[in-house]
Amino acid sequence: PFARDGSVDLARLVAHARNCLDEGCSSVTLFGTTGEGASLGSGQRAAMLEAMDDAGFDLRARVLAGVAAPSVEDAAAQANQLYDAGGRGILLAPPFYFKGVGDEGLYRWFASVIERCRDPREVIVYHIPSVTAVPLSSALIGRLERAFPGVVTGVKDSSGEWANTERLLAEHADLDILVGDERQLARAVRHGGSGAINGFANFCARAVLPMIEHGEEVPGIAALVETLLRHPVTPGVKALVAHRYRDDAFLATAAPLLPVDAATRAELAAAFDRLIPGPR
Repeated sequence: PFARDGSVDLARLVAHARNCLDEGCSSVTLFGTTGEGASLGSGQRAAMLEAMDDAGFDLRARVLAGVAAPSVEDAAAQANQLYDAGGRGILLAPPFYFKGVGDEGLYRWFASVIERCRDPREVIVYHIPSVTAVPLSSALIGRLERAFPGVVTGVKDSSGEWANTERLLAEHADLDILVGDERQLARAVRHGGSGAINGFANFCARAVLPMIEHGEEVPGIAALVETLLRHPVTPGVKALVAHRYRDDAFLATAAPLLPVDAATRAELAAAFDRLIPGPR
């Protein structure tokens, strides 16, 4: 959440993280896609980690951090900021400036980042080609797993393509395969997936839990995803958080993103009320 002056609203951040954990999340990931992590500077990141620590969160058990930077030096600095604070692990996106790079170049980049980490642990490789335009192959993930055993522990697959998720599940049974697209989540769990790092956990984690714990489809979730995808996704998720908690401060975004308009807010709110089961 952002304040009017563009700074991170640390009080709301802490309260929101508590809400997510109270609703059944096992951890929170700061600086992820929904949290506009690529738009946050090192000072903002440091203040957020400090606020979580001061509020009494068990960073080693509960807090991960998204890492999004095209340079090895900056990516390693973001990772070390989390590790030095005592955090649990990182969600590591690929370098996103140059396109059309092959597995060898990507391997060298990921390996260089991990090698520069002072105490690397729980590195989750982030496959989100719709944002980075840099896809990560199953072969690349396998090579990283072999090179850094016990350090590279998982993959977050936000491709939205079942064939890709299915291949990851088949070829990387020793890794945590986490799904970002809620439409694929229950199916992935039924096939051995470990759960999710996902946007819907911000506003309906309790409703999503049966998908993660038992691989059960939850009526309404897929339809709400489809509604959300008709609009800018991150501002749309923030609108749903604002609606769920009746707090319009969550609508604020960081440049270059803009909040959704009133009509979109109304459409998303109506869809949430119609589709998502459970108490409001």
